[in-house]
Amino acid sequence: MAVIMYNCFMEELVRINKYISDTGFCSRREADRLVEDGCVTVNGQKAETGTKIGSRDSVKVRNKLIIQKNNKIYMAFNKPKGITCTTDEREKDNIISYIGYKERIFPIGRLDKMSEGLIFLTNDGDIVNKILRAGNNHEKEYIVTVNKPITNDFITKMSRGVRILKTRTLPCKTEQINKYKFKIILTQGLNRQIRRMCEKLGYNVVKLVRTRIMNISLKGIKPGQWRYLTDAEIKIINSLSANSIKTEEASNLKSRKYYHSDKKSYNRRPK
Repeated sequence: MAVIMYNCFMEELVRINKYISDTGFCSRREADRLVEDGCVTVNGQKAETGTKIGSRDSVKVRNKLIIQKNNKIYMAFNKPKGITCTTDEREKDNIISYIGYKERIFPIGRLDKMSEGLIFLTNDGDIVNKILRAGNNHEKEYIVTVNKPITNDFITKMSRGVRILKTRTLPCKTEQINKYKFKIILTQGLNRQIRRMCEKLGYNVVKLVRTRIMNISLKGIKPGQWRYLTDAEIKIINSLSANSIKTEEASNLKSRKYYHSDKKSYNRRPK
């Protein structure tokens, strides 16, 4: 672990992407892209991926000085249909401009433009990584309406897993609500996962609403509205995420997935 000595006290250094995300400027992933694009400087020099930062270092993004903040923001937003989950305010109907919050925040994860429901927004990069890692098995609950009557076979296949995107989705809890509507609880976050699963089984999604993430539900939040998470709710989220796989650990696990101990070699990862 890197440290630096200033006037006889020891300071722990942090990676450039974490430093930037902790300011609330953007997520760690977006910070990595900014570094790769040469938009970030540290003490006047272009930063590199993995650069370590101390409290006395001067960090600028596109020549704008950024400073870490101590106030952490956590909110739950009921995203309406048609809003895009991006921090790029040049994008029409982006989530940041729609909310119009006074400080810099970013969404945790995504809901596609035509989907509705619960999404978290924050300026805390640490909690973003904990919640997003697929290996952490954090539950996300959805109510889905499809275009034709639901059968027992459809519910069974959705529950057991469907082959999409060159993989099979993990087993999940699926429950029929009425003739055209069902509830599904996922611990994965594949691109347009529910829509792709339904299409694979011959159904089209008419409406998709995320109603819960972990311990937080949509209750009391009307479409287009948001609220702050309570200290008690954040405490539970942190507790549920206490043993979460960090980014580096998840990468190592992903690498080991393609390791064959009998051959003592790595296969090429799928493109």
